Amino acid sequence: MILLKNYCLFLFLQALFFSAKSQTIADIKKTLDTTQNPIGFVKYILKKKYFIDTVTVVSIAQFMGKADSLAYHGKTGKTYGPFKKEKILVKILMKAPNTFYHIQHILIDTSIFDKEFAESLADSIICKIKNKKSTFAAQASVYSADYETAPKGGDLGWFIKGVMLPQLDKEMIKHKKGDLFKVWSSSGLHIVNIADNPKEDTGYALLLRVIL
Repeated sequence: MILLKNYCLFLFLQALFFSAKSQTIADIKKTLDTTQNPIGFVKYILKKKYFIDTVTVVSIAQFMGKADSLAYHGKTGKTYGPFKKEKILVKILMKAPNTFYHIQHILIDTSIFDKEFAESLADSIICKIKNKKSTFAAQASVYSADYETAPKGGDLGWFIKGVMLPQLDKEMIKHKKGDLFKVWSSSGLHIVNIADNPKEDTGYALLLRVIL
């Protein structure tokens, strides 16, 4: 009886192997989307090389590449690809949350201004914003030495703790939405506005990469 069961299992796996050889990419993706054992399917049936990676989403405003963009936007259990110039399929095995922060900043360039003038300029900017004589975005477009974010009103978008300079990381978690404050860092003097309260969002994803 045991020998018969083993023989039947052998025939079943053999049939799957030969059918896998004739499968199209669309067929393979469909199987990966529906099977409860995608790794076993790739390893024993397709007999393809594969990798399992944990991808960290560090910023929602600007993705570092295809992996973290797919990790954030992709659907758990779904298979994507193949991609241009890459014979690879990617299945999202699972996702996990992380805490994201959203701030705006104005960087006062202390390589141009001395510390005393930078402090005075920052106080003047903060006073204008608090008294509604100007907006944070307007002041950022004029004074910020961060030329990438200045045209965006100083908006750094949503990001996780540990991405920014340590001085910014340390102070931003102490404040709430609407708070306006100054922070010194190795880059200069920052005027920081907490644009939103922290939120939970997709921060990690486990990806199965199949090399076709």
